[in-house]
Amino acid sequence: MAEFIKIYEENPNPKEIKRVVDVLRKGGLVIYPSDTVYALGCDISNQKALEKIARIKGVKLDKAKFSFICKDLSNLSEYVKQINTSSFKILKRALPGPYTFILPGNNNLPKVFKKKKEVGIRVPDNSIARAIVEELGNPIVSTSIYDEDEIIEYTTDPELIYEKWDKLVDIVIDGGYGDNVPSTVISLCGDEPELIREGKGSLEI
Repeated sequence: MAEFIKIYEENPNPKEIKRVVDVLRKGGLVIYPSDTVYALGCDISNQKALEKIARIKGVKLDKAKFSFICKDLSNLSEYVKQINTSSFKILKRALPGPYTFILPGNNNLPKVFKKKKEVGIRVPDNSIARAIVEELGNPIVSTSIYDEDEIIEYTTDPELIYEKWDKLVDIVIDGGYGDNVPSTVISLCGDEPELIREGKGSLEI
């Protein structure tokens, strides 16, 4: 059964963040708040945890469209190829924020993602998510949690999320009510930015 941990976004308790990171390092799965919807994440370097998330989502790991949650743009060059100045300016203006940027991946991607030519990068405007990544020391691989309800695709109440997911994950963080609009997805792989999905992030960036 999962732990249910309350963490306040205004001032995330370092002790609680450390508890979450210890679970991630051991291959655990964590549901955490972001600046958009609640998401399911694991340590990018833990193959077993990655496979677990893929199973839960019902996808093949090498085909999965997971995003990498980073604390800022500094560790971007570890996973993506050199990006041009105009793309970098867009990233700087938009992040942290409710965007997922698709960028050309480089050879440092974890083995399971090596076949992928592109990678989705997020730097959420949420201090809990960023504190977890900072304490962990590398990105977490992440995917939004959907709901079966066709009208409300994303559950916003952490207690309901806990009820539904407590047997599938190790920790559910209660970071307050989430949003029910996902991130705006923009590809920066071509000459011009390309909108893949309109979400919470404004297109004026």
